[in-house]
Amino acid sequence: MNNRYSIKILNQSPFPLPEYQTPGAAGVDLRANLDGKMIIMPHKVYQIPTGIFLEMPIGVEAQIRARSGLALKHGLSLVNGVGTIDADYRGEIKIILINLLDKPYQLEPGERIAQMVFSEYVKADFVEVLSVDELAASKRGDGGFGHSGK
Repeated sequence: MNNRYSIKILNQSPFPLPEYQTPGAAGVDLRANLDGKMIIMPHKVYQIPTGIFLEMPIGVEAQIRARSGLALKHGLSLVNGVGTIDADYRGEIKIILINLLDKPYQLEPGERIAQMVFSEYVKADFVEVLSVDELAASKRGDGGFGHSGK
């Protein structure tokens, strides 16, 4: 599978365009569009601008994910887990960061703070039913939250 899409991008930051770091990379890194250093205090939430604006085809979303190295080494993560940029959004992409550790982190201008992965999505046409009995039975049934073991 080798799906490729043309994505229009506007970079209003002084930093390089997002790019794939290796041939097998699924995502591109987004950078902090800051004028100066910023201290990310423990257990606080910050909205970090990237200077990046996109136009994607309908049927494609951009998923914003934490960078594993920043998460492991410095406790920086995304408050919302994975962010979704919809195909019809035209505003600046901003990253909602949180520092999960007990020590401050100094964020540098242009530092890579998140990754962006493009994905196709499926729209649902809902068929309303009036009872759970109208849902087809399955082997799993209503088992959830660890029902299959550790």
